[in-house]
Amino acid sequence: MKLGLSLSILAQPDRPDASVYRDHLALGDLAEPLGFDSIFALEHHFTGYSMSPAPLQLLSYFAGRTRRVLLGTAVIVLPWHDPIRVAEQIALLDVLCGGRCLFGFGRGAASVEYAGFRIPMDEARARFVEAAKIVRLALAEESFEYQGEFHRIPRTAIRPRPVSHPERRFYASSVSPESAAVMAELGFGMMVIMQNEWPKAAEDIARFRAIAAAEGHTPPPPVILTNVSCAESRAEAEERALEWLGRKWDSIDNHYHFSDGHLGAVKGYESYGKMARTYAKLKDPEGRAKATEFYVKIQITGTPDDCLQQIAELRAITGTDHLIADFSYGGMPHEEGERNMRLFAAEVLPVARRDPAFAGPARVAREPERTLFAPA
Repeated sequence: MKLGLSLSILAQPDRPDASVYRDHLALGDLAEPLGFDSIFALEHHFTGYSMSPAPLQLLSYFAGRTRRVLLGTAVIVLPWHDPIRVAEQIALLDVLCGGRCLFGFGRGAASVEYAGFRIPMDEARARFVEAAKIVRLALAEESFEYQGEFHRIPRTAIRPRPVSHPERRFYASSVSPESAAVMAELGFGMMVIMQNEWPKAAEDIARFRAIAAAEGHTPPPPVILTNVSCAESRAEAEERALEWLGRKWDSIDNHYHFSDGHLGAVKGYESYGKMARTYAKLKDPEGRAKATEFYVKIQITGTPDDCLQQIAELRAITGTDHLIADFSYGGMPHEEGERNMRLFAAEVLPVARRDPAFAGPARVAREPERTLFAPA
């Protein structure tokens, strides 16, 4: 079981961006010496929801400061980029870190980011699929050409060539039924941002596995991203989670504007319109409290023993072998996030590596009771 660190760098109105960034870089520097297996970088733009506009650039920084940990993206939003440039940057990172990297891709759901990049949002799904094919082709082949709807590429080659096969370590987030067959055909795995009850996530994973099997592909175990609040007492862990995950709600809706329901009219995002009622309730204190309690419930929260039990259960339900944890979220003070991370590293990591409970098979999920969307 691999356990990694996610860097979600939320801007804070009372602090310079550079100061906030230094705190999260310091957490990243702790990952390898504390025994974590990976460091993951997000991609977001324009609002400060997560100040990580260039995840491959951020991971290149850690490539030169580490020797062992895997470096991953969660995610690169392909519709916003020239896929040739993405392939080049992946190849270069692969060289810099000696092949210890893996890559998650997504199509994004924030209209403010699509507007900023002048990309029509109703083209997102088609652009994502086409770009994914091109990136994979550019990395797998010495030279290639491609004729598509959005990209017409004459025969070309990227340099430097990667030292490993990063195209064999590709994952897609939020794999919809419409795109699952394409992702399975390309050999992608599934990256899950823990936003629903665990059985619902397990159902989505099982559905993707079935589609992949029909395409003649066996995907790797899913990579799962979650938030963690680990403390000496359950009360302390829950208090921290309720406060700082609660504050995360504001940053989510300020960035995505789910509460106004505008995505329901965008091609490819119709299902997101259903979330308007849920997010509108967050403006009411009682509704906000209930939603926050639910969100905390589906993360990893409690004493080290509680965290171990929850990770074992999540492993058994979903079949994951790589859990990525955010320890400092919602504008949490740096000292609090570091304390959270250090306790987890001291008392959870060692057990997760040697206990057979973390190698158990997946089991059939029960019917979910409720769903909620909360992006990384």
